Amino acid sequence: MSVTAKLLTVFRVEQQLRGLKSRLNTAEKFLAEQERQLKAVDADFNKAAAELKQLKTSIAGEEGETASIDARMEKLREQMGNSKTNKEYSGFLAELNALKAKKDEIEKHELEEMSKVEELQKKNDERAGARDERLKIVEHARKDRDAKAAEIKDRVAELTAQRDALAKDIPAEATRMLSEALAVHGDEAMSPVEVVDRRNHEWSCGNCQMTLPVETVNAISMGKLTRCISCKCVLFTEEDVVSKKKPKENEDIVKSKRKAAGKKNDAGAAKA
Repeated sequence: MSVTAKLLTVFRVEQQLRGLKSRLNTAEKFLAEQERQLKAVDADFNKAAAELKQLKTSIAGEEGETASIDARMEKLREQMGNSKTNKEYSGFLAELNALKAKKDEIEKHELEEMSKVEELQKKNDERAGARDERLKIVEHARKDRDAKAAEIKDRVAELTAQRDALAKDIPAEATRMLSEALAVHGDEAMSPVEVVDRRNHEWSCGNCQMTLPVETVNAISMGKLTRCISCKCVLFTEEDVVSKKKPKENEDIVKSKRKAAGKKNDAGAAKA
């Protein structure tokens, strides 16, 4: 058995494996997408939670500052009541007014931040709900993936062992070539040679329809490992397309030569 024929047996087992795993692969892709979306929701939630915490810390700091201002203002009022001169009174009054203005500014900013906190809290509550829903979807997707994996586990192990056993008898370069083609073309990694015009020696790659020269088809028919120069699929043929055409061609040539020789002999006899 040629290397190409051996590789074809491995490829057909690989096709069975890929077909068996197709539903599992779909489930795994769905799970991966849901996990990606959950990660994005988590990142958004955590970012908003950090912003919310920062705002609350800022508000607490401002509340502490206004409390300190209130205490100082109360002290100033006492001092104003006990002041002995207009100058002293005016000084306390100026400081008191400055503190009032500062307090008003802080309270205005505090109200703005409290409004932001309320808005962020509302959005984060919505995000928390969305996260819970996404968690349920992820958990369902994970169970579905696990169920599909368990369903095909034994058959996958059997086919994998069969494929690996067959591959042991194939050169490493050939298996590498098949792996590369599988990565690009999947179930079409190996492509049959298609006969376009048997009489005019025209063949093509069954995958990309690229015309194949007779030298390439000859090489494939002899079992030489060959790739399509266009799509890089590994080419094969399970019928000896070359030899099937050659006998008729040879027969026609022989008949033609015999006919020509007969005419030459008849002409010679006539001259004699």
